[in-house]
Amino acid sequence: MKIIGLDVGSKTIGVAVSDALGWTAQGLTTIKWDENDIGSADTSLKQIIADHEIGKAIVGLPKNMNNTIGERGEASQRYAQHIEDVHGIPTILWDERLTTIAAERVLLEADVSRKKRKKVIDKMAAIMILQGYLDQK
Repeated sequence: MKIIGLDVGSKTIGVAVSDALGWTAQGLTTIKWDENDIGSADTSLKQIIADHEIGKAIVGLPKNMNNTIGERGEASQRYAQHIEDVHGIPTILWDERLTTIAAERVLLEADVSRKKRKKVIDKMAAIMILQGYLDQK
């Protein structure tokens, strides 16, 4: 069973998928969506789930540094519930504090241009979320 990792933003969703053994996370794509229309990414996500035979979703939960859950965290919780309701796969919320910052640092160290970083940062954050989950298993 493969696992999908999602970094849910207000305009894009970074997507990563595990290998069949659940050891490594690979970046797949970034889905553009409208947070105000929670179903706007359903068609793309449904296709990915079917194509990769996904059995579980790991959704990044952006907590505040004091461990509270703010507006972005609540949005991720709503989206995780939406995935369960619409796509019928279990979801796990994964603490993603600092993953976007870490992803940015990796891309900077790889000397990726600002323009290219902007295109791949969400996918990179999804990889880090999913790999964090896989590593703790």
